[in-house]
Amino acid sequence: MEYKTDIEIAQESQMEPITAIAEKCGIGPEYVEQYGNYKAKIDLKLLSDRADRPDGKLVLVTAITPTPAGEGKTTTTVGLGDALRKIGKNAVIALREPSLGPVFGVKGGAAGGGYAQVVPMEDINLHFTGDFHAIGAANNLLAAMLDNHIYQGNALHIDPKSITWRRCVDMNDRQLRFVVDGLGGKVNGTPREDGYDITVASEIMAVFCLSTDILDLKRRLASIIVAYTYDGAPVTAGDLKAAGAMAALLKDALKPNLVQTLEHTPAFVHGGPFANIAHGCNSIVATRLALKLGDYCVTEAGFGADLGAEKFLDIKCRMAGLKPDAVVIVATVRALKMHGGLDKKELGTEDLEALKRGLPNLLQHVSNITEVYHLPAVVAVNRFPTDTEAELKLVEDECKKLGVNVALSQVWGQGGEGGVELAREVVRLCDTPGAFTFSYDADKPIVEKLEEISQKIYHADGVELTAGAKKQAKKLTELGFGGLPICMAKTQYSFSDDPKLLGAPRGFKITVRNLKVSAGAGFIVALTGEVMTMPGLPKVPAAEKIDVDEHGVISGLF
Repeated sequence: MEYKTDIEIAQESQMEPITAIAEKCGIGPEYVEQYGNYKAKIDLKLLSDRADRPDGKLVLVTAITPTPAGEGKTTTTVGLGDALRKIGKNAVIALREPSLGPVFGVKGGAAGGGYAQVVPMEDINLHFTGDFHAIGAANNLLAAMLDNHIYQGNALHIDPKSITWRRCVDMNDRQLRFVVDGLGGKVNGTPREDGYDITVASEIMAVFCLSTDILDLKRRLASIIVAYTYDGAPVTAGDLKAAGAMAALLKDALKPNLVQTLEHTPAFVHGGPFANIAHGCNSIVATRLALKLGDYCVTEAGFGADLGAEKFLDIKCRMAGLKPDAVVIVATVRALKMHGGLDKKELGTEDLEALKRGLPNLLQHVSNITEVYHLPAVVAVNRFPTDTEAELKLVEDECKKLGVNVALSQVWGQGGEGGVELAREVVRLCDTPGAFTFSYDADKPIVEKLEEISQKIYHADGVELTAGAKKQAKKLTELGFGGLPICMAKTQYSFSDDPKLLGAPRGFKITVRNLKVSAGAGFIVALTGEVMTMPGLPKVPAAEKIDVDEHGVISGLF
């Protein structure tokens, strides 16, 4: 059987005018700033005007550890939002914006899939409303003002060898990881080693997503540390008088973007930090708006629950005062068999032994959510045609041993109708009392927090810091940053810091090789393993298949 591609399904859909979508969730025309017929930004004044309205229920969608077999987290998030509306609930979705890096690289777009997509799919996956361009411009303005300050006499006594701020571009480009700039004589600046990060790894992206309003944005931007003086004192964007201009570049971007699903469910798509190198959640303002407009806000966090969900719960919820009412953990039989050691080519046939070997990965994510964070959870099995009844029953039986139900999700092929079972279980869970707790106390010393995340969430034996990381931990504590939450930069492919250790490995330690403070975002980034803040393209980039015809119709996006 031949299936339509995601882009074909999206292009055949009949979208409603964005004004009708806004009206559906109670947004008056005075708050809507249209970007064409099917996209809009929503004035943040709506948040203060709705401050007295009680929040809806917050549903977090996360997943098992990713594999090349695919899990379908965004697809499930979109389908669940549609399914909740199908059973008569007022649901609003809140998602991250896709980065151009994965769109043109390996992973492809991030607008859902099949009949559970947000549209216009092409716009969302490409330039959308220009938010990422604004974030990149703000990042690079700060870089330019920093180097210009040094060139113009260096009144702040910045040590050029201590500069921590890098330029960024929203593209996978390994060639830019490490560069030397300022060459060509005195008139062209001060020669130094430099480098680029992908825009979604920029601290500006994290600041953008964690800011509650324009004044909070300005405060956070001013707090960003870009370098240190010869005496070791931090130099901030505020010291460089850059925060005002950066905020001016971001003032429109900070307004959440409203779009719709194929079934016309309202969806906010706003902000997009990666979860393996940043905190992996959409903006606080979009989530809060969805909570004020819907009785259920369905949101997602990037990659597996050890990364995106951990950061959603320990960073975003801590900073924003949020408490999830239910957690959905997405899994596929195919992916679990890969965790059990099967090759991707062998996933189409029943193999209960491989599934048994891979199931501990799912069960560890489940127990982390229910026993560490004390949140009610359901496992959504994103069903594939090759899944057998025996395989599905095995997953269900093992989850029930942990007191967690399993719901089949068939939203990829059936849209909201295929998620009704899941929606009903989510509604039930949202009425279940929870006792949400963080996985660590932020006031504890840096090394203790690293130990707790590593032991409780990854089930490691502990953490090892390189000599450099130990010095950084000591210095950050002396500078007053010891009480900040931790943002782990770790491979998404394993609970460990080794992407080859699949399933639920034991007997390993997490090695932290670098610690840096993101003072504007309000967390400490711990870099582990070989995680890169600037990815590269694969041998055959997805970009090779993308094209546009004489009518402006795009093909090849997925």
